[in-house]
Parts: sequence; C-alpha cells; structure tokens
Amino acid sequence: MLQHFSFKPLFENKQIPGWSISFFFKQTRYTGVYEADGMIKWVGEVPDDEETVKKMIHELMLFHVYD
Repeated sequence: MLQHFSFKPLFENKQIPGWSISFFFKQTRYTGVYEADGMIKWVGEVPDDEETVKKMIHELMLFHVYD
C-alpha cells in the first residue's frame, strides 16, 4: 500500500498535463513524474515491485486528477 501519496502539477498552467508525485512504499520514499499518457519517470530509486506500484498510482491519479 502506498502511504503519504502526494502530487502537484509540473506547470503553473494547469492545462499542460504532468505531475510530480511522491509517496512511501515499504518504508522507502519514492518520487517521480507522472505524464499525461500514464508513463512514470522515476527520480532516483525504482520500487522493487514496480508494476504493482504503477497500478496503485494509476488508480490514485484517475481518482484525484481525472475524476
């Protein structure tokens, strides 16, 4: 489970998609960039269970950003 998930727009013009994301997973902090097409570019360390983490992030972004 992701903890302390947060996101913020990369650009002041909120019409331009792209978000900075950060969260904790298994007591490790991860950061990345979530792009409009759903691609995630990790900044630093990549989670061991990357595919599972990506699914959780997509669900959260769909709920918070695209709803």
